[in-house]
Amino acid sequence: MTIPTLPLLSLSEDELGILTMLRSDLLNQRFKLELFDAYFNGEQMVRDLGISIPPQLKTLHTVIGWPRIGVEALEQRLDLEAFRWADGGDSSDLLEIAEANDWFDEASLGHLDALTYGREYMAAGAGEGGDAPPLVTFESPLDMTLAWDARLRLSTSALRECQSSGHDFGLSPEQRLVTLYLPMQTVYAVEADDGWEVIDRDEHKLGMVPVLRMANRQRTADRTGRSEITPEVMSITDAACRRLMGIEVASEFFGAPQRYILGASESAFQDAEGNAKSAWDTYIGRVLALERDEDGNVPTVGAFTAHDPSGQTKIIDLYARIMATQLGLPPHMLGYTSDNPASADAIRSSEGMLVKKAERRIRRFSATHREAMRLALWVRDGEPPPKERRIETVWRNPATPTIAAQTDAAVKMVQAGILPADGDVVLEMAGLTEDQRQRVAAERRRVRGADLVARLTAIPEDDEPEPEADDAAAGV
Repeated sequence: MTIPTLPLLSLSEDELGILTMLRSDLLNQRFKLELFDAYFNGEQMVRDLGISIPPQLKTLHTVIGWPRIGVEALEQRLDLEAFRWADGGDSSDLLEIAEANDWFDEASLGHLDALTYGREYMAAGAGEGGDAPPLVTFESPLDMTLAWDARLRLSTSALRECQSSGHDFGLSPEQRLVTLYLPMQTVYAVEADDGWEVIDRDEHKLGMVPVLRMANRQRTADRTGRSEITPEVMSITDAACRRLMGIEVASEFFGAPQRYILGASESAFQDAEGNAKSAWDTYIGRVLALERDEDGNVPTVGAFTAHDPSGQTKIIDLYARIMATQLGLPPHMLGYTSDNPASADAIRSSEGMLVKKAERRIRRFSATHREAMRLALWVRDGEPPPKERRIETVWRNPATPTIAAQTDAAVKMVQAGILPADGDVVLEMAGLTEDQRQRVAAERRRVRGADLVARLTAIPEDDEPEPEADDAAAGV
């Protein structure tokens, strides 16, 4: 007689230690991540130096969106289009998993978070129902963290914490739900009065944690990743916001020229009833009717020179050029323009640094996408796919070449005999998307089938040449 092993209804001592460690790391990093988010959304509070801004205007808030422009300009060049097998096999199974998880649209969100926060996470698991495709999700670093083995380049454990939506395991919306990812199982627990109460255990027995990290700007000593919103970017953003605030303050005090009147009597500032006029009524008067003094002299009226904001705007242009260098952007993307507009070739040349950054991110992020797809196949089939069968990711060209230039390069490759004219590589070099290449391939198959049918129907069944005629035609 054997006694079945029942799953633990509470966390073990080791599981509790892992959860506590990961939760401390998650809470410790949240302030820094929220600071990046504030700069991306233009919600950061600019520190007032207390010199040029009067107390009445301390609530004035100026925003400049350079960090968001820099991050989005890089993310917009990271377009994941398809997955395929490197050996040229049928990739419909990969497309099915990608479409079921809305992978290509979700990837853009994951790339945006990775560039903003410095990292993003991808988790894989079984789908709802027996025949459902595996579930792949992109998780924000605000809600997830993991422990990393630098030697094996794998995660040893991961944690996701969120507030229950009210539909998870029948919990109330106020309860905190955590998901602890371990190499052999995934544990779901809810916060209780006396600790954590386990509500479910998924014994996946993969032997690895089904969570991957998409890190940005990694270093050997820092595998966590760094944000594109660097301290330099934040400092220049604050300086530009303070300069804009100075322009706003100057417009309040010096936007309209100040006037002065010398030698006027007190009656000049009174109405017909002898009441004193307000300062605003006196200022906006179109005609100042002033009486001569007792000596018969007319009072002198003049105006101070109005404030010129051109000096401030030149400094903001300087900040724009510095910010463009830090973000690797052409200056015109940040609003800086010169008197002599750049040519099309000069604009494409100025995008060189941005294109190279996009190519590096594509190479780094491709590894995470490939591993996530392999993990999804592992979850679906119950065994990992063969290592010798590699998965490729297809990305759109991050540069901006013209269609004529791409087509010319593809034609020259075909004319040189390097590529076949009807190959898929030629279509990819010409700039066609994955959907367009599939439609071209389908159209080619249809045309070939129609040509074959036409040739077969054009030859009569009884019209076969005589052997003598064949010999005579051959010169025998």
